[in-house]
Amino acid sequence: MSLPQNAIELAAYLKRIGHCPEVEPSPAVLRSLHMAHAQAIPFENIEVLLGGVPRLDPAGLQLKLVEQRRGGYCFEQNSLLALMLEAIGFGVRRLSARVRWHGQHVLPRTHMLLLVSAGQEQWLADVGFGAHGLLEPLPFREGAESRVGLWTTRLVREGELWVLQIPEGGDWRDLYAFDLQEQQAVDMELANWYTATHPGSIFRKGLIAQRVTPERRTHLRDRELSVEDASGISGRSLRDEAEVRQVLEEIFGIQWPTGATSTESDTAGT
Repeated sequence: MSLPQNAIELAAYLKRIGHCPEVEPSPAVLRSLHMAHAQAIPFENIEVLLGGVPRLDPAGLQLKLVEQRRGGYCFEQNSLLALMLEAIGFGVRRLSARVRWHGQHVLPRTHMLLLVSAGQEQWLADVGFGAHGLLEPLPFREGAESRVGLWTTRLVREGELWVLQIPEGGDWRDLYAFDLQEQQAVDMELANWYTATHPGSIFRKGLIAQRVTPERRTHLRDRELSVEDASGISGRSLRDEAEVRQVLEEIFGIQWPTGATSTESDTAGT
């Protein structure tokens, strides 16, 4: 489908992720959009680290992730993807999940993901889980498995819940669990505010930037940079804030916000 002349936001988004402007609501286009977005727009928490609450309205998402070429976390990434998919003609249901990545403690529903209808099929879409998340959408059925380059994910049932997993140490590790209750914009606003402001939120405790391709995962946590690829995991410590900003720009494609003076958390010690 050709873009209508007034679809400036969609055209700018497609340019941002390096996708061709010819799009239609098909499984092939969903996959190519998802792959392009996941690799083009990095996962990062700079705004939260500096004491802000990310905007989820269309204008705010367009400004930060598209025009300013910044990244964001799940609420921003998947809100933007949902808006663009709906503009193309896909059916989109917004869902929320409990992250299990950090252990067995029961956490609040602070992860946003999408269930997308493409033709007669449904797909799990999620460009907001960072380097260990999905590169391509996953068919929404029990036991669905995807391998893109070096990375494998699968979807399993656990009673009334669905669980996304990745392989680890000869077994499977849970990333998050979710049900199919549709979330409204107000639900996402509340979860976004909680995640950005709660003193225990991981996103308030230090700098996080992540990027993924089919052959490499790159992580920055404060001043620790690590790369995971076919040869294993390697890493190094960055010297100072100047090198952190250089790495953010050169490796993650993130320009440090104008006027922000430090890569250290403004909420440290709270």
